[in-house]
Amino acid sequence: MGTVRSKKTTCMTWLNGCQFLLFNPVWIDRCVLCVFLQLDISGEPKDALCDYEGAVVILDAGAQYGKVIDRRVRELFVQSEILPLETPAFAIREQGFRAIIISGGPNSVYAEDAPRFDPAIFTIGKPVLGICYGMQMMNKVFGGTVHRKSVREDGVFSIGIDNSCSLFRGLQKEEMVLLTHGDSVDKVAEGFKVVAQSGNIIAGIANEQKKLYGTQFHPEVDLTERGMDMLRNFLFEIAGCTSNFTVQNRQLACIRDIREKVDKSKVLVLLSGGVDSTVCTALLNKALNQEQVIAVHIDNGFMRKRESQSVEEALTKLGIKLKVVNAAHTFYNGTTTLPISEEDRTPRKRISKTLNMTTNPEEKRKIIGDTFVKVANEVIGEMNLKPEEVYLAQGTLRPDLIESASHLASGKAEVIKTHHNDTELVRKLRDEGKVIEPLKDFHKDEVRALGRELGLPEEIVSRHPFPGPGLAIRVICADEPYVCKDFAETNNILKIITDFSASVKKPHTLLQRVKSCISDEEEEKLMQITSLHSLNAFLLPIKTVGVQGDSRSYSYVCGLTSKEAPHWESLMFLARLIPRICHSINR
Repeated sequence: MGTVRSKKTTCMTWLNGCQFLLFNPVWIDRCVLCVFLQLDISGEPKDALCDYEGAVVILDAGAQYGKVIDRRVRELFVQSEILPLETPAFAIREQGFRAIIISGGPNSVYAEDAPRFDPAIFTIGKPVLGICYGMQMMNKVFGGTVHRKSVREDGVFSIGIDNSCSLFRGLQKEEMVLLTHGDSVDKVAEGFKVVAQSGNIIAGIANEQKKLYGTQFHPEVDLTERGMDMLRNFLFEIAGCTSNFTVQNRQLACIRDIREKVDKSKVLVLLSGGVDSTVCTALLNKALNQEQVIAVHIDNGFMRKRESQSVEEALTKLGIKLKVVNAAHTFYNGTTTLPISEEDRTPRKRISKTLNMTTNPEEKRKIIGDTFVKVANEVIGEMNLKPEEVYLAQGTLRPDLIESASHLASGKAEVIKTHHNDTELVRKLRDEGKVIEPLKDFHKDEVRALGRELGLPEEIVSRHPFPGPGLAIRVICADEPYVCKDFAETNNILKIITDFSASVKKPHTLLQRVKSCISDEEEEKLMQITSLHSLNAFLLPIKTVGVQGDSRSYSYVCGLTSKEAPHWESLMFLARLIPRICHSINR
């Protein structure tokens, strides 16, 4: 044990968006143990040691699928919390977490900038499931090795599993799973055995005695067909969790938190008319007096036809008094401040182009998000309210914060896209404690369930998602066609795939590349599909945002067409196959 510093000291820090007072730090083996007192709005200390008895902690290594792990666990009515990967083992044990899930991440375990973590998380007696990067971490800690393979796996693969392993109990010996990685386990750690394989690549390891499990694939995504069964086995059979994390209990907690924070102040809530902002408003109306809630719909000029009118009509029926602001011209000519360049790490800023001259989707989102806040401030001024006495409420969800790489949800995730409700200006207001986001701990399906509990009609609760930035984002544009040197070659590969039955009769060098990426069964199915259906695939000369290996990818989109009525099963098969063969196409 290292030296213990007994001198009493105090300091301030921020953790997960909350202000804390730290006192009596104790240094043990280079880890600092602190007693936390959370400060409430008035500055008075209150106990911040939460009771997570029976909950699952998801240690975040920067995964974009971290939000999906979180969502899947909650779909099974088990409480989950996303914490930084470096969270000390003693904190996990003291707070009563029943099990640990380690997410994937974009790093290599051998990289100099690999995320730090406490290796004791594997030896405190808690069941652990390491996913992708999490499995590689686990294997390395116990003496195994991880190497970068010459071939990446990106897509849906059939893997062989050992269904005598507790994690895979009740499953078939072969299962379809999503693999997306460049590094792979090379030598398995002592005490572990291989429980899943994708060809000659290790796809799963386990130490049943210590209840430590690792999967190279992602059990949390829909593309892993029996993934929920695997998570159910881990949570209930291995970890002994219980299903008591219900929407009803959480609604009461949200109402209590809103009342504590807002007190007698007013709240300006921005309503798009979508499910998130509508549920947020209904929750505020239930928690507060109606005169405290100012509901505003800002028409940014990029809505669908009659969208604003429909929103006003629908919300009026719900008894929500709505103020509609036509700000189309303001948004059309909106600007914001941006870094000088992507490479520039200094605080220097530049003024962006106006929105009507901007094609980069990240810049468009930031302009729109900041313009929403500027228009909201104008509304506050018109109503003769003092900005310092008004909170801004948003229907921000947990996935919004993860994709924007907000520290509230993930300290390691890469930015996939900046959500309009998590721009720099919004983050500044959040730091000042002026933003109310009662749904920031909810996923979309949980928000729909909450909406039903609040008595909202099904046509509102089940609305198809439509982003706040609207058609400004949905309509993809560019200054010039996106055609890189691999454009023609990728198009040729697509032609071989969609006309595979004919392509095999006239061998081509690219044909071998296609064959090397698919199994015999998949080749047989591709032959069958392309013999029965007349299909075509082509690249569009535009870029779209996607995720590969937990990092943002900004690349081609592929279009699939058919001369007959679509056979959806065949199209879905091709949609899974194409990104695996063509890594320049986003999944």
